[in-house]
Amino acid sequence: MSSLYPLKFTPLFREKVWGGTRMKSLFGKDFAPLPNCGESWELSGVDGSESVASNGFLEGNTINELAEVYMGDLVGDRVYSDHGISFPLLFKFLDTCEPLSIQVHPGDAIARERHNCSGKAEMWYVLEADPGAELLLGFNKDTDPGEYLHHLQNKTLQQLLRREKVKPGDVFYIPPGQVHGIGAGITLCEIQQSSDITYRLYDWDRGAETGKARKLHTEEAMDVIDFRAGDQRITYSENLNRPVDLVNSHAFTTRLISFDSVIESDYVFVDSFVVYVCIGGSATISYPGGKEKLSKGETVLLPAELNSVSLIPDGLCSLLETYLPQKGS
Repeated sequence: MSSLYPLKFTPLFREKVWGGTRMKSLFGKDFAPLPNCGESWELSGVDGSESVASNGFLEGNTINELAEVYMGDLVGDRVYSDHGISFPLLFKFLDTCEPLSIQVHPGDAIARERHNCSGKAEMWYVLEADPGAELLLGFNKDTDPGEYLHHLQNKTLQQLLRREKVKPGDVFYIPPGQVHGIGAGITLCEIQQSSDITYRLYDWDRGAETGKARKLHTEEAMDVIDFRAGDQRITYSENLNRPVDLVNSHAFTTRLISFDSVIESDYVFVDSFVVYVCIGGSATISYPGGKEKLSKGETVLLPAELNSVSLIPDGLCSLLETYLPQKGS
């Protein structure tokens, strides 16, 4: 069997009612004929939206087909044991010209019971933000179901939520159960569990006049919402040429690597695939058997069997590095 190599995939573009157009100007992504691109799914194993390899001799195969053939060599033995051929994470870019709905996601237990899938923990890394752009993240004080429903019915839910002004480089972790929303004028990278389950709480009355309002999930969300005050901004100090921890959750570990000299990355003890999302500049991944270029806006899957690589930058480069944590870590 031929050796594995860093894998690239064809993005899946999603038009959204709130979608913007910066995918092209920021990353050179051609989403025509869509009028906008709210989401670019960079690496997905979600049923019906599986990413397709776009480079090397495995071009044309979906990520789940590759996992079925290469098993632990691709995703790591313990990852394959836990998840089988279902790729456990989803990587996206999002771009907004209008606010997203206010929403919440279930955790693993409820998601498996109701939808036969994982829950949805996620993180955001802000890439671009218009002046004054903001997120809604959790409640601004401890509340309860009665107070929440009162504001929901009176279309004042946003009054209960914490507002976060954002700028490029800001990082947020959104656990299941935290009510949240993304405002207009923001482009970000989203890393999440492999789930497309969203409970929509309030959608700013879009489509109400034309009868095309999107479905709300008021009842489904009631036993999912965490009514405690929330603040999930991640504070970190960028450290050139050394990985910086951003998120260490039960679902994934993500680090920021900003570098202008060669980085030797050793993943012997990880026992997981590694995904690089390039958020600035470009670099070359040197691995036993070859090299692969990685540029801003691109995502690469490093198979688990490639446990040692060199990252060679073209000037200054920044990557988000993600893998599955060891159990109990």
